[in-house]
Amino acid sequence: MDDVTPKDAPAARPAPAKSWRTRAQRAFPVVLLVVLCAIFGLLSDRFVTIGNLLIVMQQSAVLLVAAVAMTFVIVNGSIDLSVGSMIALSALAAASLSDTMGVWAILPAMGVGLLCGLVNGVLFAYGRVPSFIVTLGTLVIFRGVVLLFTRGAPVSISDADFLNLYAGRLGGVPNTVIIALIATAFGALIFNHTVFGREVRAIGGGERVAALSGIYVARVKLGVFTLCGLLCGVAGLLQSARTMAATSQLAQGLELDVIAAVVVGGTPLTGGIGRIRGTILGVLIIAILSNGMNMTGVDPYLQSIVKGLVLIFAVFLTIDRSKILIIK
Repeated sequence: MDDVTPKDAPAARPAPAKSWRTRAQRAFPVVLLVVLCAIFGLLSDRFVTIGNLLIVMQQSAVLLVAAVAMTFVIVNGSIDLSVGSMIALSALAAASLSDTMGVWAILPAMGVGLLCGLVNGVLFAYGRVPSFIVTLGTLVIFRGVVLLFTRGAPVSISDADFLNLYAGRLGGVPNTVIIALIATAFGALIFNHTVFGREVRAIGGGERVAALSGIYVARVKLGVFTLCGLLCGVAGLLQSARTMAATSQLAQGLELDVIAAVVVGGTPLTGGIGRIRGTILGVLIIAILSNGMNMTGVDPYLQSIVKGLVLIFAVFLTIDRSKILIIK
């Protein structure tokens, strides 16, 4: 039998071109962000200013940290509806202990967030209760704990060191923004450059295949929700510093904005794929959408409708229908 020379060997097949849906998913956040900036820039002279940019960054700091946390959960194929309540409870811990612990009040805030995430993770991963049900229940429980301790009255923060560090500015940039960017970099490092991050994506892409490949699925799920709680603890600290108090209504309803930011950024609710940089774009879109509608005098009730429409459109564009045989 004659040897097969390289000339006689069959040519390698070219890589298949990306589908229009994949290209649309990748381009959607960037295009939407540019369109929103153009529209609000034309409607308001105050929109495209350095001062307003800093306001948008400060307003989006808490949302950014919570959205990075939610990215892990959604890529893993789950959902966490309790992020707003975890942020409120962590903010309460920081505010209550700020007078005695000063800047170190970050530790109880993160500890409370971690504990809340651990509770969610244990019930979901080992109790095998769907994440939607678990976090819907803990949403009410954690908020109830906040109401129980505050009795509806705000817990003010007066410690100067706490406020200077977490609510001050460095070179004109709010410290809350700097801390949020550090937390985002931490999340991106774990997501993109660790075995844990790869396991999170593998489980979201196919849990059975991940288990057969040797991944400890329950342990990774527990880690995802614990990490989510830890980052929500940081977000709670930033929220308490921004408002200089913890209230019973703090971060109520934030779940919609967090989920919207992640999905608008290109992470499908079906899990398996996602990007932290896409989540950053999603956070900017939600923050600019809110800021621009406020500056142009859009009715607050209409704003909620607009956000809902953006979320539905983003889900329609990003969801992987091949993973769902029956839509219910």
